[in-house]
Amino acid sequence: MKKPLGAQISHMLKDRGVDVIFGIPGVHNQEMYRGIEEAEITHVLARHEQGAGFMADGYARATGKPGVAYVITGPGVCNIMTPMGQAYTDSVPMLVMSSCLDEMQAAHGQLHQMKDQRAAAGTVTDWSHQANTAQATYGLVERAFEEFELSRPRPKHIQVPIAQLQAEADPAPFPNQFGLRTQALPPDVAPVLSMLNTARRPLFILGGGTRSNLWRQILTQVGAACFTTYAGRGMAGLGYALDFGAMLPRPGSAEVIASADLVVAVGAELGEVDLWRRSLGHTANLVRVDLDPQVLSDHHRAEVKLQTDGESFARALWASIDHVNPATGWTAEEVAETRGRWRAEVDAERPGIVPVIDALREAMPADTMIYSDMTQFAYVAKEVWDMAYPYHWHHPTGFGTLGYALPAGIGGAVARRGKPTAVIAGDYGFHYTMQELGTAVELGLSLPIILWDNGKLKEIEDSMVGSQIAPNAVVAHNPDFCKLAEAFGALSATPSSLEEMQSAVRAAFDAPRPTLIRVTPDVL
Repeated sequence: MKKPLGAQISHMLKDRGVDVIFGIPGVHNQEMYRGIEEAEITHVLARHEQGAGFMADGYARATGKPGVAYVITGPGVCNIMTPMGQAYTDSVPMLVMSSCLDEMQAAHGQLHQMKDQRAAAGTVTDWSHQANTAQATYGLVERAFEEFELSRPRPKHIQVPIAQLQAEADPAPFPNQFGLRTQALPPDVAPVLSMLNTARRPLFILGGGTRSNLWRQILTQVGAACFTTYAGRGMAGLGYALDFGAMLPRPGSAEVIASADLVVAVGAELGEVDLWRRSLGHTANLVRVDLDPQVLSDHHRAEVKLQTDGESFARALWASIDHVNPATGWTAEEVAETRGRWRAEVDAERPGIVPVIDALREAMPADTMIYSDMTQFAYVAKEVWDMAYPYHWHHPTGFGTLGYALPAGIGGAVARRGKPTAVIAGDYGFHYTMQELGTAVELGLSLPIILWDNGKLKEIEDSMVGSQIAPNAVVAHNPDFCKLAEAFGALSATPSSLEEMQSAVRAAFDAPRPTLIRVTPDVL
């Protein structure tokens, strides 16, 4: 039956598997809210559109499904652009639906008016389009979900004029069958198998696009060593003896990679934030496996390139791997010695953090999903904290925005009710989105929020000193974070020892509301 288009949009999303929408209503987009409850979709009210976007990001990373956000014209779109930019660089499927003004060129001084909202959103999304009819709206939503399924997942923005949202519209068409992604088959991986069969020191680099539970078996069967990017951590599981971990940014990793006689990079962009250098360091043949042609054609110049997803590549490889002679060039002792040396480097670069990380890891269940912010604590943890499961640590790697962890962790916790989820933030970055504590309390989330409070922008201070710049503007006045959390209705703790910190974290997973755990360098 006919309904206002705003209501029909929610029903269309529900039919395509959307069960949660994050956002903030306003007079311009209120018609989209007419259909949310009717479609039996849960709406999570953020305290800021930036928070709504990060929640949608965190939900998408936890589920693999697109995260959806509703925002208003103008400032709502501007506020969510940072989360969209983060989702773009980190390959996160996100759909942002917004209202827009009916007339722009011949009208001035309107509420929420900006020069070109669609174009602005297009700078941080895969695409940004305006739908001027109901059918155009339905077509763009259908296209977004099709591309989430088939292409490199990235955010999309659809804006609909206010009058169209209010106008009566027929229901959206029934969901169409998604197209079939081209997948790798055993014949496609024959060149890689041939190379593996003659390699003595094969090395795999596993990135965030390697979704498969076969990698541990493949690496073991082939006798290959591996690195992971930050996004690919946990892909080899805990305890694989030839795993160099997420240590690609270590300068010495280039020397290790140069010693390999075959390098296979799967679902890894190998960009600046993966390597922190331009050259990978390889001297042998390089194989690249990726969905994105831009990645395959980059400056690393692979000899063999396969445009496919990591999961089907792993299946095709595993189907024929028994014909490969296991390599014997790597030893567990070599890997352990190298990793030990790199761990010592990490500890020396940012002293006093590694022991706190070790204690925190012991206090968390192995299947905890962690959302971290741009803070020294996370920078250290990403290198020394081995993950038991893939896709269980999420960080704003590419865009590198502050304020990500808390709202993204809320989105993850909404998606993982009954499973452990935690947040790690720094004191300065926490200021960006700390108002979302209200959302976490409102939802009754059992969410430990570990706040690393060193009282300053310590990473920037260290960088300034290293560049012979007198540290400036690196210290800000902090509130009493625990009182702030309690004012929102959250629990709080300031442990004075590592043992107290561990107890507070364990209790937080069972609490009926979020717990802010303020940890300072004095905890040691």
